[in-house]
Amino acid sequence: MQKPTVDIITLGCSKNLVDSEMLMGLFEAHGYHVTHDAEQPEGDISVVNTCGFIEDAKQESIDTILELAQAKTEGRLQRLYVMGCLSERYLAELEAEIPEVDGWYGKFNYKELVQELETHPLTPPCMEGSDVTSGHANDGTVPMIHRHVTTPGHYAYLKIAEGCDRHCAYCAIPIITGRHRSRPMEEILDEVRWLVSQGVKELQVIAQELTYYGIDIDGKQHIAELIERMADIEGVEWIRLHYAYPAHFPWDLLRVMREKKNVCNYLDIALQHISDHMLSRMQRHVTKEETYELIRRMRREVPGIHIRTTLMVGFPGETDEDFQELLEFTKWARFERMGAFAYSEEDGTYSAKHYEDDVPQEVKQRRLDKLMRVQQNISAELEAEKVGQVMRIIVDRQEGDWFVGRTEFCSPEVDPEVLVPAQERLTIGQFYDVRITDAEEFDLYATTKI
Repeated sequence: MQKPTVDIITLGCSKNLVDSEMLMGLFEAHGYHVTHDAEQPEGDISVVNTCGFIEDAKQESIDTILELAQAKTEGRLQRLYVMGCLSERYLAELEAEIPEVDGWYGKFNYKELVQELETHPLTPPCMEGSDVTSGHANDGTVPMIHRHVTTPGHYAYLKIAEGCDRHCAYCAIPIITGRHRSRPMEEILDEVRWLVSQGVKELQVIAQELTYYGIDIDGKQHIAELIERMADIEGVEWIRLHYAYPAHFPWDLLRVMREKKNVCNYLDIALQHISDHMLSRMQRHVTKEETYELIRRMRREVPGIHIRTTLMVGFPGETDEDFQELLEFTKWARFERMGAFAYSEEDGTYSAKHYEDDVPQEVKQRRLDKLMRVQQNISAELEAEKVGQVMRIIVDRQEGDWFVGRTEFCSPEVDPEVLVPAQERLTIGQFYDVRITDAEEFDLYATTKI
C-alpha cells in the first residue's frame, strides 16, 4: 500500500529552502511522495517551513498555517506540521493559538518529523521494496545524500553553517538560530561531490555569516580554505558567495577569488550603514574608514568584482547628517547590486529593548526612496557599460521568446538576467559565450553570434 503524499511549503530564505530539500529527501527515502510549493497543495500531509525574521514574513507564515488549518478542519487535509524559524522562536504561543497543528518543529529537530510519521502512520506501511532514495542512483564514488534539489538542476544552494555570533542590535537571527555552528569541512565537500554527481554545476554558498566559518571549531577563519578546496572539485563550474560580514574580513578569500577561475568575482556583503554614529548604535563592530578601505581593497585585489550589499535607513537615532553620509557613500562605492530597507523593530533585539523607534515612518520611506533612486541610476550606468562585451552565461530557463540566463555576476532570483532570443536554440543548464547587445536597468540583452 502506498504511503501518503506530503506537501512541503517553504517560506523565507534560501537557507530554509535547503532545510526543506533535506526533509524532502528523507521523506522520499522512506517511500513518501513529496511535492514542494505546489500551487494548490492536495496531499494528505502538509509541512510549512516558516520564516520568523521580520514582521511581514512572520505574518505570511501565520496566514499560511491558518489557511491549511482551515483545510484540515474541513477534512481536505489529514495532518498539518510546522517547522522553521517561526516555531523555533514562538513555539509556546503558537501551540496555544493554533491547536489544529499536529506537531511543531524548529530549525534543528525537523528531521524527527519523518520518524514521527513512521511511528504514527496515516496508512499501513508500504509493501516491501517500495522505498526510494532521492536523486540518481549512487555509483559508489560519492556518498548518498538524502536531499531533493528543487532549484533548476544545474545550480543548488549549499549551506555551510547555521546561526550567528555577531549580535547586531536590530537582528533577530541569533535569537532564532542561536550561536554560529560550522558544518565539518569534509561533510560539506562530500555534499559538493554528490551535488556534482546529480548534474549541479553552480553552487550558491550560503550561511548567516560566511566569514565566521571555522571560528567555532578551532578559533580560526577557514572560509578561504573551504572555498579553495571546493573549487578544486571536478565539475564545479561556478561558486558564488553570499552573506559575508565586513568586520575582521578574511583577506585570503580575495586571493582565492582572484586565482580560482570557478569562484565568481561576486560577493554578497551586507554593510547596513556608513556613519560611525549608526555603525556604533547598530553594534556592527566596524568603522566608516574601515568600510571604505574594505571596498577599496576588494576592488584592488579582485578587478571587476561585483559587490552586492544591503543598506538600512531609519534606524533609531538616524539623523539627516547620518543619512547624507549614507547617500554619499553609495555614490562613491557604486555598488553593482544593492538592496535597501527601512528599519522595523523586532521583538527581543537589543534595539527593541534599548532604543526608541524615533524616526517617523514617512521619513524612513522618503529616505529609502531617495537612496534607491540613487542606486537605480548607478545600476543603469553600470549595466550599460557591459554593452558590446563578450560574457559567459548559464541558461536558467526559457520564457516566451527568450532564453533567460545569468553571468557570474548574477545570483538567481535577485540579480539582473541576460535575455537571448529563443530562435538561437540554446540548452537550459548549459554555458554559452554571448555578446551583450543592449541594457536596461535590470536586464541585459545578448546574442551568441559573436
